[in-house]
Amino acid sequence: MTDFRDPFDSIRDHPFDAALSERYLVYALSTITARSLPDLRDGLKPVHRRLLWAMRLLRMEPGGASPDVLVANPARNTTPYKKCARVVGDVIGKYHPHGDQSVYDAMVRLAQDFSLRMPLVDGQGNFGNIDGDNAAAMRYTEARLTQAASDLMAGLDEGTVDFRPTYNGEDEEPEVFPGLFPNLLANGATGIAVGMATSIPPHNVTELIDAATMLIDAPDSDHAALMQVVKGPDFPTGGVLVDNQAIISEAYATGRGSFRTRARWHKEDGGRGTWIAVVTQIPYQVQKSKLIEQIAALINDRKLPILADVRDESDAEIRIVIEPRARTVDADMLMDSLFRLTDLENRFSLNLNVLDASHTPRVLGLRAVLIEWLKHQVDVLVRRARHRLDKIAARLELLDGYIIAYLNLDRVIEIIRTQDEPKPVMMEEFGLNDRQAEAILNMRLRSLRKLEEMELRREHADLVKEREELEKLVDSPARQRTRLKRDLAALRKRYEADARRTLVQEAGPAREIPLEAMIDREPITVILSERGWIRAMSGHRDLVAADTLKFKEGDGPMIAFHAQTTDKLLLATSNGRFFTLGADKLPGGRGFGDPVRLMVDLDNDTQIVTLMPVRGGGKLLLAASDGRGFIAAMADIIAETRKGKQVVNVREGGRLAVIRPIPDGADSVAVIGENRKLLVFALSEMPEMARGSGVQLQRYRDGGLSDAIAFRLAEGLSWRMGGESGRTRSEPDLTPWRVARGAAGRMPPVGFPRDNKF
Repeated sequence: MTDFRDPFDSIRDHPFDAALSERYLVYALSTITARSLPDLRDGLKPVHRRLLWAMRLLRMEPGGASPDVLVANPARNTTPYKKCARVVGDVIGKYHPHGDQSVYDAMVRLAQDFSLRMPLVDGQGNFGNIDGDNAAAMRYTEARLTQAASDLMAGLDEGTVDFRPTYNGEDEEPEVFPGLFPNLLANGATGIAVGMATSIPPHNVTELIDAATMLIDAPDSDHAALMQVVKGPDFPTGGVLVDNQAIISEAYATGRGSFRTRARWHKEDGGRGTWIAVVTQIPYQVQKSKLIEQIAALINDRKLPILADVRDESDAEIRIVIEPRARTVDADMLMDSLFRLTDLENRFSLNLNVLDASHTPRVLGLRAVLIEWLKHQVDVLVRRARHRLDKIAARLELLDGYIIAYLNLDRVIEIIRTQDEPKPVMMEEFGLNDRQAEAILNMRLRSLRKLEEMELRREHADLVKEREELEKLVDSPARQRTRLKRDLAALRKRYEADARRTLVQEAGPAREIPLEAMIDREPITVILSERGWIRAMSGHRDLVAADTLKFKEGDGPMIAFHAQTTDKLLLATSNGRFFTLGADKLPGGRGFGDPVRLMVDLDNDTQIVTLMPVRGGGKLLLAASDGRGFIAAMADIIAETRKGKQVVNVREGGRLAVIRPIPDGADSVAVIGENRKLLVFALSEMPEMARGSGVQLQRYRDGGLSDAIAFRLAEGLSWRMGGESGRTRSEPDLTPWRVARGAAGRMPPVGFPRDNKF
């Protein structure tokens, strides 16, 4: 009879927050310990360890040449390559039940000489490049192990580390690699777990070995002594480490920090005073193609006027050619600008977050990492010695049996020939154990020669001597340190030919070069038409002749003035908004120019009030049509974007009416309204502001403000008489019009212009 059960019977009530926290904690711990953080002892994540282990079982280790030759010339490796698909299949089938693409991506990184300082996989085929191109599919690429990987796995067969069952229990895999190669710091690691991350840069192998040797000789060596040996990161792409020594040392002391790196470049003469800058090394993990795109964008967007062109002439070596706009451009100024605006300078973070021997995540400093790694190596050394002692004991046991057999050879032969069960007879007569008797019975006849007996006795003596040395090694920490030093020295000799690639050279932050320094200073004449068309003619032209220039039908000149290409221009509109134009970016004088509305976001119903060049330290007198105004520094109203900057808050129905530069030495302000009333007061009565409505300059019953000007009271006011005579009239005594700010004023002197303009 079929048992039908209600599925809801198996549902249990459980608080949601407790269930969520328990399950998320399991996921977080799994991510931290089994995926994202490297082990301090071998510097590998599980996926990398399983890849190398699978390749070792596939007999893809380097061979044919000595280890020294393989490090200096990897091409001498005679081990045949095998398909990467075969390796990935073994890894995901036996050890790492995850996606094949993620496993292959991890394998590709182990083979990239621009990602790892000492690659652990020797790849054949397309494994990607520094431009950011992806590797070919795993069915097309082949690989084998490098000597560094072999050094990292050395001793796996000598009982040096524990093995654990694989996920399905069919095979075994090592928990950690025992080799003496300092992979954690030599190749670095990056990873993001749950709530924590790791970021470790690559380092020079010989520097790490020297630092470890120092700690063996003097365990009390402080951090400062280690920093004399470990200069800093040694990136596979080279570059220049430009931080000062104090910042570098602080990062290594705490295990957290960042390193500022720059591209390495030099200047090449091109003849006749011309030159180019050539970049030969770029910062670590910067894609060359995107770097060139960044530089090209600066040229297209005209953000770096002193830069003319960039070319990629790279082959096996990086060669990025940067051309200046002119031979007079300073090379250091150009490169400083590129360092500031592109990834030719970037930062690599240091977060020495690793799993220690108990699989606990910890952030450690350089000294602590080296000490823990040395403890692991001492443990490996002792375990190897004990494993060898067990092997020696087993071999000596057999040798003792063989020697007994040789001493009683005739009797042994007689027993074998006459007894149906010779084994128990031999064990009883000669005091042999089961293993010895079995070995004697399995001896070949050719082993009975006299020479073989001599060789056995020699081997026995050698093993006894080796056993004594190993027992001393196991019992003596001093001998362990001496042996570890000797092994490290042999490893150092193997890698000492690989010189440091990253130059350590302190440099200050990239200078922010002012725009004026990047532009060739040339005189121009700026012309703005009544309809808002702007152009710049080369040279300082006759401003009176601006009326004779060609304009579009129905258009005419509005403003014309002299300037330099290095100037910034202030464009003011009737709604109180100010815009900034670069004089070097104005269209040329041929034709009618371009609408200024294409250069800034100017509303169609907004009128242009004035256009003027910015003068260093200059100030403006700003006033709206309702008679309110203030003083503004030109530097404070420069806008950095197309949208401009709102400076004067104009009331509804009003407009920005007056924008006048304040001359040096000015101490008074004259204001005249549309009602033809003149008022003079002290300049100090007006506030200086960066934005606002200001204060009331003059009071009106009807109408509004017509004009205002700042001047020196001692010189009085002057105005043109009009007509063709060009005569001017001055009024030196302005006492009748001098009152406090905000008064109504009185009628101006006889002869003042009827348009109420100063």
